[in-house]
Amino acid sequence: MRITRVLSGALLALGLAAGPAAADSTPSASPSGDSSAPTSAGTSFRTAVEVEQGQTATASASTGDYLYWSFPADTGQRPTVKATVKLPDAHAAQTWQIDVYDGLRRRQACQYGAQTRIAAQGTGSVEPACVLRTVRAWSEPWADDPLPGTYYVRLTVTGLKAADLGLPVSAELRVDSKDIGGAAAVDGSLAKPLVPGVAVESKEDDDDSSASAVLSSIEPDDGWASGWWSDRWVWTGVGAVLAALAGIGGYTLTRGSGRPRQVPPGA
Repeated sequence: MRITRVLSGALLALGLAAGPAAADSTPSASPSGDSSAPTSAGTSFRTAVEVEQGQTATASASTGDYLYWSFPADTGQRPTVKATVKLPDAHAAQTWQIDVYDGLRRRQACQYGAQTRIAAQGTGSVEPACVLRTVRAWSEPWADDPLPGTYYVRLTVTGLKAADLGLPVSAELRVDSKDIGGAAAVDGSLAKPLVPGVAVESKEDDDDSSASAVLSSIEPDDGWASGWWSDRWVWTGVGAVLAALAGIGGYTLTRGSGRPRQVPPGA
């Protein structure tokens, strides 16, 4: 009975630890019709329109335009970028492409997803998408791993025929993330997230200047992660507790009754 109670307590602790991790893995959501969602797009990196994760940004443009948005991505997140382009009734075949760049303007590879979509003649819409690799808290200087900070999305059409140049189109963009948690944790963290101008802002703060030179002001709702905490610590603690309980249970089973064996006289 004692061992049963010990194992029950261990399973209960394991369930309580797994609960928050499972809840954190739910993609971020935003109510439909959010009035704060952007209704335009930039035409370059410097004019990229900021989008919160979970929002659906919209924009009206013409075929041949470059559309830029930016969004924040933090440690442990695996962002999914989806775009929907609504095309006019009369158009030739078009190829639409979505590219994602980090705060250093390094193009990030898609882990999976149809980054390039071909819209056949007469197709009403096209939906390119890109699922990035998990954002890491730290990486080697020579590596091209995603790091916490601002990310840029560029949506454009390639291989456009002259007859379709300038036709009106409407675009939607949405970014959601899945929290991978401790499975992607690494030892180390960046001093600052890769947000354009953040180093300039830090220097001005030291000089007691009220001016801000940050080119991107958007950040996660609960701030940037420090990089050292993850649910890996929870699972490590639970593993240590289970190991200790297993040791206690093994000792209880093998130590016997604790009484010295009686030897009959003359034996």
